[in-house]
Amino acid sequence: MKTTDLDLLTSVSRPAVSPDGRRAVVSVTRPRVHADAYTGQLWEVTTDGSAPPRRITRGFRDTAPRLSPDGGLLAFLRAEPKGPPQLHVVRAAGGEPVAVTDELLGVGAFDWSPDGTRIVFASRVAEQGRYGSVEGVGAAAEPARRITTTKYLANGLGWSIDRHVQLSLVGVPDLDAEPFVTAVPSGYPDARDAAVRGEGADATPSAAERAGLPPVVRLTDEPVDHESPRFSADGTEVLFVASRHEGRDDDLLSGAYAVAVPAPGHASAALPEVRTVVSHEAGLGISEVASVDGGRHYLLAQHLGERGIDFVARNTALYVLDDGDDAPRALTDAETVDLGGSGITVEDRDAVLVLNASRGTVQLLRVTADAAVEALVDDQVEITAVGIGGGAVVVALTDPRTHGDLALVRADRGPGAGSALQPLTDFSAALRETGIRPLHELVVEGRDGYPVHGWVVLPEGEGPHPVLLVIHGGPYAAYGVHLFDEAQVYADAGYAVLLCNPRGAAGYGQEHGRVIKERMGTVDMDDVLDFLDGAVAVHDSIDGSRAGIMGGSYGGYLTAWTIAHEHRFQGAIVERGFLDPELFTGTSDIGTFFGEEYTGYDADVRRAQSPQAVAHQVRTPTLVVHSEDDLRCPLSQAERYHLALVRAGVETEMLVFPGEDHELSRSGRPRHRVQRFEAILEWWARHLPVGADAR
Repeated sequence: MKTTDLDLLTSVSRPAVSPDGRRAVVSVTRPRVHADAYTGQLWEVTTDGSAPPRRITRGFRDTAPRLSPDGGLLAFLRAEPKGPPQLHVVRAAGGEPVAVTDELLGVGAFDWSPDGTRIVFASRVAEQGRYGSVEGVGAAAEPARRITTTKYLANGLGWSIDRHVQLSLVGVPDLDAEPFVTAVPSGYPDARDAAVRGEGADATPSAAERAGLPPVVRLTDEPVDHESPRFSADGTEVLFVASRHEGRDDDLLSGAYAVAVPAPGHASAALPEVRTVVSHEAGLGISEVASVDGGRHYLLAQHLGERGIDFVARNTALYVLDDGDDAPRALTDAETVDLGGSGITVEDRDAVLVLNASRGTVQLLRVTADAAVEALVDDQVEITAVGIGGGAVVVALTDPRTHGDLALVRADRGPGAGSALQPLTDFSAALRETGIRPLHELVVEGRDGYPVHGWVVLPEGEGPHPVLLVIHGGPYAAYGVHLFDEAQVYADAGYAVLLCNPRGAAGYGQEHGRVIKERMGTVDMDDVLDFLDGAVAVHDSIDGSRAGIMGGSYGGYLTAWTIAHEHRFQGAIVERGFLDPELFTGTSDIGTFFGEEYTGYDADVRRAQSPQAVAHQVRTPTLVVHSEDDLRCPLSQAERYHLALVRAGVETEMLVFPGEDHELSRSGRPRHRVQRFEAILEWWARHLPVGADAR
């Protein structure tokens, strides 16, 4: 895979499965380097393989397909090149999509009502006078912001306090209605007089009327984010998650709430009543809530300790709450099961489907209300989303040879039945033709006997190959069995690539993740170095004397920390790093809790884990890569670290990408992603040359 093959990285959305289970609709998106943008359309896929997948929309970026409960209509989000995503509806059988919203800042999550007549959606609502809400008033002309909270920024967004996420309700338009046509003056005296008075056919219509948009009813307006909207099973309420409690600045807790759905045509200035389903006093950080018949609710949530802020390596668990219960009851063991990347897919009243991250894979689990857990899919794949309908279970996935495809969960799954998955698409065929290198799984026994799990990606040829030790972010994240573009690009350039999950990583239980709390740069550094030595011992084609180290975010932290203590590497790349815990507090969008929860509340303890404090010990040539608009690890983290390296006499450069945030390598502008790859390869060619250049 070359840097220019970025266009081939297709990603698929959660599949929307028809009620009869015979077809699924999915969004397929990919970077387009020539357009410097991401484009996507909707595709229809048959679940029996009777027809090839077909593209059913041709918008610039069509995403998030959701079929109506009867399967007759399809709702989705459409974004134009310079506009935010708006809700659209089209007949599932085909036709021209009809716009449903024209929200200033676009639409996010949405859900169909059980009767298919209305849709609830989440959208950021701008404070009047900001973000273009008043024509001609740009950002520089906006009034000053008065900050009365400690949580006011969000990476990838910017200011968040004046554009909270609110919930709204909209009716589904009549797709057979005549499109709006603007009337023109008739020229007759009576008609001219009526037009002057603003009456009759010649009166100026509103923008919504001209667009034929249905009216929108706001359901919330509290100055907090209202997220994960979902209709109740009977359609009388909308469930959502929010932090509406006093003291929310001091914790990470949230509650589950329900807002009453107004009757169709109801017009009132008063917002509908909100009731509490689960209070923040339960000590949970709730991410999603769903209801089923009989007053039962399922929730995904983390337990956040006594202070409601102990988030480090806290796995997300599935909970159930029945009418009359005092508190939610956990259905999965948070110590060993991690549902952090999951949603709730309701199978029936007594069972739901969820996703569990485990040792670099993501499994599909069926969990019942009596806490029985069954793995429906535990192949060497990462399930990213699931849809159900008519008895069919369709999943979106990635594995070592696909960046994103759909598969059907086989009805004959079970012991001895082979793979649980029947592939339905092959959107990564062109990518595989570039020559994808396989993953070689490896478990190394560390210096203290602890097993370090990971993978090795080898380039073509017998070697010996220089090696790159690549460290993931998080830290409570993990490398896995997905097709990782970075590993493929580096392997194509001639480098052996090592990807491991040291202590602190996710997918191996909470104890594995929490062991580095207030001990960063200890056993995690030992683990990555031991994995390097173990890989060299197992694979003769790897030249351990020619090694580089690199990583982003927490990976940038551990890279910077390691090169201050180990001088065996020919080069290093520190990217979007968490490098100065002291400076991080009060400048990062998560600076009110992240740094201190990981490195401690005592200043001396924090300093003992700070790469900035030991930067003077570095001897390794180091490229520092950062994004100008990174609010997660602000640019000042890189600037201070780079200056310290310069003053220490280290060969160093700093590469800063304008207009990018913390997600540059994953979702930044395609041309910047290509430029980043080129800069990384140029650095390694200079400090860790391959083949004849090494001599």
